[in-house]
Amino acid sequence: MFISVNEIIKQFKKKSPKPLYLLHGTESFYIDEIVEAATKYILEENEKDFNLTVLYGKDVDMGQLQEQVKQFPMMAERQLVIVKEAQDVRNWGVMESYFDNPSPTTVLILAHKHKKADSRKKFFKSIKKNGEIYESKKLYENQVDGWIINYLKEKGYTINSKATMLLVEFLGADLGKIAKELEKLMLVLEKGTQISEVHIEENIGISKDYNAFELNNALASRDVLKANKIINYFEQNPKAAHITQLIPLLFGFHERLMKAHFSNAKDVNGLMSALRMSFPAAKEVMQAKRIYSPKKIAKNIAILQEYDLKSKGIDRGPGSDADLLRELIYQLMH
Repeated sequence: MFISVNEIIKQFKKKSPKPLYLLHGTESFYIDEIVEAATKYILEENEKDFNLTVLYGKDVDMGQLQEQVKQFPMMAERQLVIVKEAQDVRNWGVMESYFDNPSPTTVLILAHKHKKADSRKKFFKSIKKNGEIYESKKLYENQVDGWIINYLKEKGYTINSKATMLLVEFLGADLGKIAKELEKLMLVLEKGTQISEVHIEENIGISKDYNAFELNNALASRDVLKANKIINYFEQNPKAAHITQLIPLLFGFHERLMKAHFSNAKDVNGLMSALRMSFPAAKEVMQAKRIYSPKKIAKNIAILQEYDLKSKGIDRGPGSDADLLRELIYQLMH
């Protein structure tokens, strides 16, 4: 049975950590959160100078690491050793005997980010037996809304649905980026505030009316006038969105749309379940499904690939970024 983030942090706060922690997985946010909590709670401030060691996977000398973890703490109950970017360590073989019999006065944390560690390896099994393993998984799209709501609730804030959609559409499922933007908001808004799309626009710079989400919505409903208004806004406000940012979002929309065509979903609720989408996204895709055939979607994906190259300067031709975006949206809609 694997442990949760809150349970690990509770161990740190109670000053009763395990000697080994392997933090691994595709979502970096929780791994960073646990490492931050470890540095905050395991040692007192006056103990950190001599008992906190931070190493990096690509630079770590395994012999030196083995020697470090076996050292006794200085004027403290324990020492803390953190290996960041542990996925870059090529061979844990040198440490296997230590993982089998870790020092009770050392807390060793391996922050293995961006991918899962190999559970078949001996070091994984040894850490599982003598310490704790936490796997940090990427959230599905339909889980991000709930994560934002809960994250803000813990901080004493609420958020409306439009503001949540803007954040998800603009930042995707990258929890680190979302948390960073929410922290900016919480610096200027009083506790108890309900965060709205106006707050997002004023403090993060995502327009509530002219943004990637609304452009996608215009494409989904084949609303040419709305799409051109948004592109005109982007032309006047270059920092709002760039074509190189928009193409991956548009590609993701077409990918979901193609999957929707070949799913067994008959309505929005069925689509939410089948593709693990939020209600607004599923509603948008269901609407677009009635307009764009699988043949047109396949053609649009090829168009997006072509314009992705053009946006990066390959066979681009004359015209501004806004002109290129206008061309692209016209071809996607017609």
